[in-house]
Amino acid sequence: MSVNSSHHYCVSSSVLQEIHKPSPMPALGNGKIHTRRKLRSRFVNKTGQCNVRFLRMEEQSQRYLSDIFTTCVDVRWRWMFVIFSLVFVISWLGFGLAFWVIALLHGDLDKPISGGNENFTPCVMQVNGFVAAFLFSIETQTTIGYGFRCVTEECPLAVFMVVLQSIVGCIVDSFMIGAIMVKMARPKKRAQTLLFSHNAVIAMRDGKLCLMFRVGNLRKSHMVEAHVRAQLIKPRITDEGEYIPLDQIDINVGYDKGLDRIFLVTPLTILHEIDEESPLFGISKQDLETADFEIVIILEGMVEATAMTAQARSSYLASEILWGHRFEPVVFEEKNQYRVDYTYFHKTYEVPSTPHCSSKDIVENKSLSPSKTNSFCYENELAFLSRDEEEDD
Repeated sequence: MSVNSSHHYCVSSSVLQEIHKPSPMPALGNGKIHTRRKLRSRFVNKTGQCNVRFLRMEEQSQRYLSDIFTTCVDVRWRWMFVIFSLVFVISWLGFGLAFWVIALLHGDLDKPISGGNENFTPCVMQVNGFVAAFLFSIETQTTIGYGFRCVTEECPLAVFMVVLQSIVGCIVDSFMIGAIMVKMARPKKRAQTLLFSHNAVIAMRDGKLCLMFRVGNLRKSHMVEAHVRAQLIKPRITDEGEYIPLDQIDINVGYDKGLDRIFLVTPLTILHEIDEESPLFGISKQDLETADFEIVIILEGMVEATAMTAQARSSYLASEILWGHRFEPVVFEEKNQYRVDYTYFHKTYEVPSTPHCSSKDIVENKSLSPSKTNSFCYENELAFLSRDEEEDD
């Protein structure tokens, strides 16, 4: 009996018509119909954490235990302290139980040396119960060596257990101390001193419409080989009717020209030229108001002190992209050095001359392109004011 399961993997034409059905109250602009913006769940938070929850993973515990070192490094510090304590306590209890069983089988617990046969030699001196065996286990593994308890030549098995515990103790110490050192040296906290602007902007730059956002480094130590990547994430329906909820499209931030590799000493404005290959090529200002996408930014580089790779992430929803704005200047020349004022890092100002049409419309209709002979620029005014203040001083 054949079963037709094709309807499980495609979207019917009626569903597609429903998806593309216009709103009963459209807003007309540039010959297009614009519906009200749909609230989108953010894929990457402003803190860099991915808004993803995993459910019903098969053999999750077994897979995590198979990579126990990474699991210990990834867990929170409170759980790391619990694991650290349990590993040592369990190893002490295990070997303490082994020494107690050896003493029990040899008869050390029945014939204490203080009141029994003086010719009787126990396996471990001064071990007359489980507590004494547990203390001897701690002294052996931690090499405390108080001197009251020691293994004798009477029992080869006890000698073997001392050797085995010494080896196991070294392995446990190396594993736990190594995990703690790796956890402390991780560059995860370094990402908190890498800053992204609250908003991205779209404005003209060198006669072309560009998407811009700002990144900064709050530490004086440099990020070695720092580079930036960007991706546009949005839902998409393929030609075959397959629905992709998080379709990822690379956004060129200068990879071909090497502009994605930055020298992050002062805050920098990262640029994406909206050209024919850009996913934003056909988006106008009015389209942006109803667009449903998210731009994820990834800043990556090596920490100068440890040479470990650090990665900082942020994202911009369509509602967080300001059309016709530019960033306020933050770098000012001051005598023999440059001054960076982070007060203006997130601030923008409006540029009324920015066209409201898409980059595609600008390319097709050259008359829409703004004149290159622009009036006196706001950044130039601030630069001259800063220079005048310096000369007055």
